[in-house]
Amino acid sequence: MEYMSDEENNMKATTLFLKFKYADVFGSYKSMLYNLSLIIVGCIIYSIGLNGIVVPQEFLNGGVVGIALLIHYLAPVGGVALIYFILNIPLVILGWFHISRQFMVYSIFGICIFSLTAALIYPQLPAIDDPILAALLAGVLCGTGGGIILRSLGSAGGLDILGVFLNKKYGLRLGSIFFGINTLVLVLGAYLHDLQLTLYSIIFLFTCGKVIDAIITGFNRRKSLFVISDNAEAIAHRILDSKGRGVTFLNGEGAFSKQQKKVIFTITSLTELPKMKEIILSLDPGAFVVVNDTLEVLGKRHGRGRVY
Repeated sequence: MEYMSDEENNMKATTLFLKFKYADVFGSYKSMLYNLSLIIVGCIIYSIGLNGIVVPQEFLNGGVVGIALLIHYLAPVGGVALIYFILNIPLVILGWFHISRQFMVYSIFGICIFSLTAALIYPQLPAIDDPILAALLAGVLCGTGGGIILRSLGSAGGLDILGVFLNKKYGLRLGSIFFGINTLVLVLGAYLHDLQLTLYSIIFLFTCGKVIDAIITGFNRRKSLFVISDNAEAIAHRILDSKGRGVTFLNGEGAFSKQQKKVIFTITSLTELPKMKEIILSLDPGAFVVVNDTLEVLGKRHGRGRVY
């Protein structure tokens, strides 16, 4: 049996501890590189929209970016990037003790990268005289960048950290938190900055939110199907064999007939939906089929949720 000194034992224990903590925070190297890449690309695209359109047009934004913009317009000292970085310091301290290490480490990285890209990237985009068109384009660019960032396991700081903290601490809904703070920023902007530009900013924020939703859920949008049929077993086996989709049987009972039936529940993609209906109706033309939109599907083969 090989003898190891106390120093060697301590070094081995430290190495195992660091490996454990690394895996606990980042997961695999592939996962880490994927998430860091999403944050970097998203910050670059967002900064193009921010410095290329939002700041020159003097639009407002929501959340901490909006507060940084408002301070910059009223007292142009430093820059939006520096103000944003400073405003995030207390949020990072708050989140470090109440939110998961994984989310916070990625978010700290996102704050640093966004502050850096916002300070360095000043694209010379073609001048847009129509403020509505400028608001729409800014919403597309910033929404794309923000959506890519939010597809990672972190964020670029700001309201995401505060929202997650209030949600975990007091059970407040993220949407309500974001809406309340964004409304406050816009009201202050209308009073302290410019009413007309604030109204254009609403168009920008609406477009930005729609693009973010499309990017976050668009890649995972599915259709759920409920099928009531006397030939449920055959339909389920055909779906399993030909489409490789999971099928769940639910126990149903007719309210009038009191007849027991198996109800098929399955998830499919939009492109596979016509073929799925063809399979069902070819085996039972009288089958009762209900198709529902799903906002998001998480679980085996469908995606994972974020852990805060």
